[in-house]
Amino acid sequence: MKEITTTLAFLLRPGEIMLAMKKRGHGEGNWNGVGGKIEPGETIEQAMVRECQEETGVTPTAYTKVARHVFHEQYKGEPCKNTVHVYLCTAWTGQLTESEEMAPAWFSLDAIPYDRMWPDDIHWMPDMLANKLLETCFYYDDNNVLQSYDITEVTEFS
Repeated sequence: MKEITTTLAFLLRPGEIMLAMKKRGHGEGNWNGVGGKIEPGETIEQAMVRECQEETGVTPTAYTKVARHVFHEQYKGEPCKNTVHVYLCTAWTGQLTESEEMAPAWFSLDAIPYDRMWPDDIHWMPDMLANKLLETCFYYDDNNVLQSYDITEVTEFS
């Protein structure tokens, strides 16, 4: 089984969250945060900052790790364990811009488009937005249909 480590970041301002429409690749057609794989020599935080810069043109300057997800899924046709480190960013520099991969937009916290996101998002994002720290595990089948999950609130990450 392939194992990868990735990042996911959400910009947050009073009453709103930035989501981005995935324009190509894994998750195409879904609203999500921004992120991606860690490159050799990078820390998790460096990767998160780089991915935000590449995908939306902004550089996070204040952020907090809020979740660690483990996804058991199919990636490029093979079973994969993807460990995702999730951050909320409350300050950044630069202007949001669309990239070849992502089209960012702001959404009211009362109108998050869960019906156009990954099926797991509705199960953990409300807790994240309520300032809970989470460790989760999600199981998807070969057709990217969510089969089961476990969500645990933690006080710190192991």
